[in-house]
Amino acid sequence: MPGGPLALRRVERAEPVPGRLGHRAGRRAGARRIAHAADGSHLRAAAPTETRDGGQGRAESCGRSGSVTLARVPHLIRAGARSARTGTIALLAALTVLAGCGSDSVHDHPGPAPGPPLGEATAAPPEPPASPGPAGPARPALSEADVAAGVRSREVPRSETGELVVVPGADDAPAGRARTVPMRIEIERGVDVDGTTFAGFVSAVLDDPRSWGGDGSVGFARTDGPAPLRIVLATPDLADRLCLPLDTVGRLSCRNGDRVVINLERWVTGTPEYAHDLTAYRRYLVNHEVGHWLGHGHEPCPGPGRPAPVMQQQTLGLKGCTPQPWPR
Repeated sequence: MPGGPLALRRVERAEPVPGRLGHRAGRRAGARRIAHAADGSHLRAAAPTETRDGGQGRAESCGRSGSVTLARVPHLIRAGARSARTGTIALLAALTVLAGCGSDSVHDHPGPAPGPPLGEATAAPPEPPASPGPAGPARPALSEADVAAGVRSREVPRSETGELVVVPGADDAPAGRARTVPMRIEIERGVDVDGTTFAGFVSAVLDDPRSWGGDGSVGFARTDGPAPLRIVLATPDLADRLCLPLDTVGRLSCRNGDRVVINLERWVTGTPEYAHDLTAYRRYLVNHEVGHWLGHGHEPCPGPGRPAPVMQQQTLGLKGCTPQPWPR
């Protein structure tokens, strides 16, 4: 607009207008106030200050003495419209005043409502600490028979490290036997079994007069060196691998080559028909598998109520026979 900036500077340097103005003085005063409003430097309503009472402070600032008020806007527009230079300035100033002091109907897009920043209000609250669930079943208590067989836990893992370790130590065979077979005891690393106690249990079974050497034909001497007979205690998965090509289905024991492989699950839990006497079942297991190493095959139950032969597959059921863990 030609001459606009010059006119504004001239008005800003003008002296204050007396309280009572004539017709021309009134026009000049109106133009001066409109110029101030268009510049924005003296229009307090266009830049309301923050107050503790929210929006009320803005309305109060628009009505202070010496400021442009809503009631005077029409008069200012009419006064400024008589001057070609200030007509447009008057219109802009009036709109500025309305924007600064207008009612809710002027603001089509109200600001954000009071509250926490966007995101905090809609974010999911943190999960409360999980309350402790019901206690799981207590671990089965160990019996004296378990401890005597080296069992330290009645919980049987499906697999462990798959690595065999030799139980250190040595025992002589009973005197007076026709021949002596060196044997070595190995257990899978990681199983919860006392290796020394397990080895002592196995040696005691094979050296018992009711076992294979009771007739003086053979004795077993435990060693931790090379041996033609290796008795291994392994988890179900490892037992299955060591017994191949036999299929032991994760539940059975076997003899394979120089190894007698005892399934840890059978050693710990036995069978339903031996549940009342796990020591007897463990003796049967050692004698049965070592009997295979000695060359004995399976035998059937000789009849209902009779003692089961040690080479009967008693793990699969007694078939009417009574439990019998010894060869003689």
